[in-house]
Amino acid sequence: MSSTRRSRLAVGLTSAALVLLVGCSDDSGRRAAATPEGDVVVALERALQARATAVRRADADHFERTLGGGQAFRAEQRTWYANLTQLPIERLRYRFDPASLVRDGDGYWVTVDEVLQLDGYDEAPVVSPDRFRFRPAGNGSGRMRLVSVTDREWERTHQVQPQPWDLGPIDVRAGFGVLGIFDDGSVGRAGPLLTSVESGISDVSALVPYDWSRSVVVYALSDPTFIAGLEDVPGGDPEDLDAVSFPVGGGTRFVLNPRVLAASGTERDRLVRHELTHVAVGTADDLAPIWLSEGLAEWVSVQPLPPAERRIPDAAVTAAEEGVADLPQDESFNDADSQAHYGLAWWVVEYVADSYGEDAPWQLLAALGAPGADPDQVLRDDWGTSTPELVAQAETRILATYR
Repeated sequence: MSSTRRSRLAVGLTSAALVLLVGCSDDSGRRAAATPEGDVVVALERALQARATAVRRADADHFERTLGGGQAFRAEQRTWYANLTQLPIERLRYRFDPASLVRDGDGYWVTVDEVLQLDGYDEAPVVSPDRFRFRPAGNGSGRMRLVSVTDREWERTHQVQPQPWDLGPIDVRAGFGVLGIFDDGSVGRAGPLLTSVESGISDVSALVPYDWSRSVVVYALSDPTFIAGLEDVPGGDPEDLDAVSFPVGGGTRFVLNPRVLAASGTERDRLVRHELTHVAVGTADDLAPIWLSEGLAEWVSVQPLPPAERRIPDAAVTAAEEGVADLPQDESFNDADSQAHYGLAWWVVEYVADSYGEDAPWQLLAALGAPGADPDQVLRDDWGTSTPELVAQAETRILATYR
């Protein structure tokens, strides 16, 4: 999937910055002195390269020499270094735009992009913006040392999403095809969860007909800070979700809510399979209705279970008893009635599989997820049905199974 090559640090420079760096030469070929601004750009380039190199080589002494600032900052950076050196790094480098350079007293703020790719898990590098502050080392060496990675206002304005390794100590555990990110409060549950994900990858791969990496990064933290900071999630409040998947670097990761880490094996395994289905489907459902995307994930998640153990939310049974006129629209799927919606969507997919064949759910996804597709027209013209008919069939089956 991803190459194991490690690339050297490359720093993006504007053409204006290149003029600063190149300077000019006299007839003897000797280079004239660079401008002071050019000296700063070169020093920042070297400082960022030294930081990335120290992490890639797990050279703690080298990393320590890149730091300035107070004791608290240096302690936070040592934690960050300890976190990063646990990850299977394929690529780590920094880019910066010299035009973002701002003088601040005896130091400089600069906007940087951290480019990080996890070996075996990320199809492409994950680019994370940040703002760093540097100060001259003060020993006449011309070197810059990092003194801050925190500018709260800038981070809010640019919607920066810190990763778990940016927020506090983590404990990384790996299984076959799974990289688990834990913390002190959750690492004790690492073994069962990694086993669950390994089994889930096998189960989901047997049902989802797409070519996917069969590998995943899962965040399983006792600290809710990361999941609470996610934006643009179903329902709007990430802490209401048991788990949520999110795209990164051309792939998908998922995070478990701290409250589900102690869930029983069956409940945990089903939740893991649901999220792994989203990982395996990838972008194939981006344009499909949410009821189909979530219905498929629920349908896949229960297939390894005996029918008698395939539990459904009580709200879905109540909705089936009272009758629902139609499937929910995307904007209301994760509203206060989301438990009913998930159950109904799952049983719509059950009906499609029972009536049209076991490949039919994926054929339906391809049809409704095609660019420009009109779901109502596709269902009417190609499938001889409609969303009111689909939900009516789901209700009949729910009542026959659970009432």
